[in-house]
Amino acid sequence: MFLDKHTINCKLMYKIILYLLPFFLLPFAGINAQEAMTSDRTGTTESVNVNGPKAVWDTTIHDLGDLSFKSKKKVEYLLTNEGNQPLFITYAQSSCGCAHLEYDQAPVLPGKSTKLTVTYHGTELGDFMKTISVVTNADADRTILQIKGKVVE
Repeated sequence: MFLDKHTINCKLMYKIILYLLPFFLLPFAGINAQEAMTSDRTGTTESVNVNGPKAVWDTTIHDLGDLSFKSKKKVEYLLTNEGNQPLFITYAQSSCGCAHLEYDQAPVLPGKSTKLTVTYHGTELGDFMKTISVVTNADADRTILQIKGKVVE
């Protein structure tokens, strides 16, 4: 009887190990796959070329300092395409009606730049910080531009 019980336990353990073994080996298979994908890139000293447009802003924040009540002030953000395909501004909007946007909707060719002009109208006294959301075809994430300052009498 002991031999039969022992044989049954061995067969049961064998099945458990057989079914669980792939789960234990799965993390190692992922590591090997990653090494295989990157192995042909190791050892190169060339810089990686951007395939597509690449949006580079000169700055993302402008401090207007003190601004007289009900006066207007313009600031410019320079957007350069450092990629190898045309760059488009697909969306641009300010966080309030007090900041008016102007920009050229024509494509920005590789190596060229365009300006996004923001005119802020100081209608409320005190400190302010306004945002401008910009989306380009270079990245799915939006870029947040800011203007800040203080409206004084």
